[in-house]
Amino acid sequence: MNSTERIITAKKSISAYLNEIWDFKELFWILAKRDILVKYKQTVLGIGWSVIRPLITMIVMAFAFGKIGKLDTNTAIPFTLVVAPGVIIWLFFSQSLQALSQSIVLNSNLVSKVYFPRLIIPLSTIFLGLVDVLISVILFFIICIWYQFLPDWKLFLAPIFILLTFLAAFGIGLISAVLNVKFRDIGQIIPFVIQFGYFISPVGYLTESVKSADHAWYYKLFVLNPVTGCIDALRWCMLDDFAAFNWDSFIPLVIFIIITFFYSIRFFRKHENSFVDHI
Repeated sequence: MNSTERIITAKKSISAYLNEIWDFKELFWILAKRDILVKYKQTVLGIGWSVIRPLITMIVMAFAFGKIGKLDTNTAIPFTLVVAPGVIIWLFFSQSLQALSQSIVLNSNLVSKVYFPRLIIPLSTIFLGLVDVLISVILFFIICIWYQFLPDWKLFLAPIFILLTFLAAFGIGLISAVLNVKFRDIGQIIPFVIQFGYFISPVGYLTESVKSADHAWYYKLFVLNPVTGCIDALRWCMLDDFAAFNWDSFIPLVIFIIITFFYSIRFFRKHENSFVDHI
């Protein structure tokens, strides 16, 4: 009878750690499936909430910024289409960030009883938001049919920028997940940050509306927001020639992802062995 001996050490090489994650890939899929099922369990509308939430958000944002804010006067396409990519990105980013930050604490029973690479838990949260993104994109197509708008070939690049959105949330969320184990205040701060970030990200308006001679200093700070880069990139994908590719926000996004991704994993690995002591 063949048996496998696993030696648990405090510090592993990167290759050994990645191999260990691969060995636990079945747990990854189980956690991802569980999160999706739990989200819609005992709800009357079930997965219908993934349609209602983005749809109502698009309508409200289009009315608030378009009709009341008078931002729809300079757009060559229906303002609902302008708002749609921003809503898709923001809902995915905010949901991913919140799920990541709470991932370890919500799985405290699993962490304290069974050994496995703890990084699997936050990684599995990506599918929780991807279901909503897929439904939101389908909703976008329905809106396009309604307005007789046809996106061009760049739409096929959308998955790349949706992945970048998760990576932008991953670095911050992973660090928050570690801190939340020791300081539960993080669980209260993240929703506040998400609510505040909603207004400083171009969800319901174009980044170009911020770019003016009177607000040049603010525009330089505005494009440093990683969500700005994600929204601008997705609008470039989805809105044909209406939205130009904004390198001002995309380059800071890539730099932000590279820095936070590697630092967050290093930070996570440094503290994951002490999770049980605080949980």
